[in-house]
Amino acid sequence: MRVVLATESFLPDVNGVANSVARMAEHLVRSGHEPMVVAPSPPAGSRAVGDLPYPVVRVRSLPMPGYPQLRLGLPAPALNAAIRAHDPDVVHLASPFVLGAWAQASAKTLGLPSVAVYQTDVAAYARAYRVRLTERMAWRWIRTVHNAATRTLAPSTESVTALQANGVRRLHLWRRGVDDVRFHPSRRSAAIRRALAPDGQVLVGFVGRLAAEKEVDLLAGASRLPGVRVIVVGDGPAAASLRRALPDALFLGARHGSQLARIYASLDVFAHTGPYETFGQAVQEAMASGLPVVAPAAGGPLDLVTHGRTGYLVPPHEAAGFTGAIASLAADPSLRRAMGEAGRESVRGRSWSAIGDELLAHYRAVMAAPVAIPLPPLPSRA
Repeated sequence: MRVVLATESFLPDVNGVANSVARMAEHLVRSGHEPMVVAPSPPAGSRAVGDLPYPVVRVRSLPMPGYPQLRLGLPAPALNAAIRAHDPDVVHLASPFVLGAWAQASAKTLGLPSVAVYQTDVAAYARAYRVRLTERMAWRWIRTVHNAATRTLAPSTESVTALQANGVRRLHLWRRGVDDVRFHPSRRSAAIRRALAPDGQVLVGFVGRLAAEKEVDLLAGASRLPGVRVIVVGDGPAAASLRRALPDALFLGARHGSQLARIYASLDVFAHTGPYETFGQAVQEAMASGLPVVAPAAGGPLDLVTHGRTGYLVPPHEAAGFTGAIASLAADPSLRRAMGEAGRESVRGRSWSAIGDELLAHYRAVMAAPVAIPLPPLPSRA
């Protein structure tokens, strides 16, 4: 198959959308298919991506209001020309909203089937950043874009429920994979633990973008617990304010690859505070690393964390639940060990290769379906 993956975010961005698109493009190449990625141009000064085994077409972009590190791809003649030149069998729309909507229009014009992958709670972003977009308007646009696709893939049961409630049709559940070789308990490092916990503290970690919707400040109470040290891995627009809110925490900045895997495995507890996750990839990586997880009882973590067995699900938006659950785990090494082992077992069979094969089956299904779904006119470029 020849596949165009049109994505709102791509490398060198560090987020779930960029990571999953890169993983699926790699799987397509390994499986003998021919992907092409279409993505917004990164901001000036971004780290180099390096050579990739598939073509990447960049379109002009502008910074997202309130979060300039994320770019919004703009419509351009190059988009339609690139899709046409690749001569795809199917168009994959990763978290479509701006660039993805224009790629969908191109697919419709060319009579191509499309798979739209829901990965970002845009309505929650509108609330968190107070942009000129109400939640109702966001859902109206999500419904328009996704109902124009041949089918929509959602990563969690709560995402499926939310999409159904807002009128999105032709829904299928498609979860995310995890590299359970890279993220493994054997990566635990005595040297890292000595550096991060010189007095033998229990290490509680957060990994992710430091942005308003992640609500990392909910860990302030946990960071003051005796014998506990909170480790924050990541970067983003909220970094400075979080350093002020969590003066007792240690901020490591963004980490990648094997170094990130060693940090995960060297923690004792993983805390994921964001209540708007459509999936929660960091949660799954922590579980693969053998960690108990404390996460909000909302969104993707509801599918990933079994309360009382692999971690704790606590009320979203409330610091007290995180503080209490972390205190319980900090006081009980045997409980941490048992939950970590159960979490590792729970991700068995979720390799990116297996998830990639599921995606190929979705591609084949839409290629066999008639493409006769009208797409409403897109808003003016002005």
